[in-house]
Amino acid sequence: MKYVHTNIVARNWRLLSGFYINVFLCIPITPERNLKGEWLERGTGVKNASLQGIHLLLPGYNIDGPTLEIFQYQENENKPYTVANREGFGHIAFSVENVEAVLEKMISCGGTRFGDVVRKEFGDKVLIFTYAKDPEGNIVELQTWEAKN
Repeated sequence: MKYVHTNIVARNWRLLSGFYINVFLCIPITPERNLKGEWLERGTGVKNASLQGIHLLLPGYNIDGPTLEIFQYQENENKPYTVANREGFGHIAFSVENVEAVLEKMISCGGTRFGDVVRKEFGDKVLIFTYAKDPEGNIVELQTWEAKN
């Protein structure tokens, strides 16, 4: 068994994938997807399913590593406002060298601040983390662990 991808259904798959490429250095895996047909409708349970998008290799993995699959259906369903404690998938997380710097890069690329940057000691280590949102409101956790001084 092997984990292969996480899917985000986007309003604009090109803009959202560009955000993850620019901020988190995800690598596009070609070809771009342009899928439709009765087989897709049956598999997804979406009537007249038709979608476009791309897979992005997540940072820190080789070419057969897990991907972020960003798809846009021809007809998307609107989602409710995103909050951290809503049931279901909550967020994706990236380990980064500098939480504050990546948060600022997210904001400059269209993301938004969501939570405070927090430092919490756990034994001889310190967790520094925050939640932010990508340009479409999906929650992204930024985290790093440092040795306690």
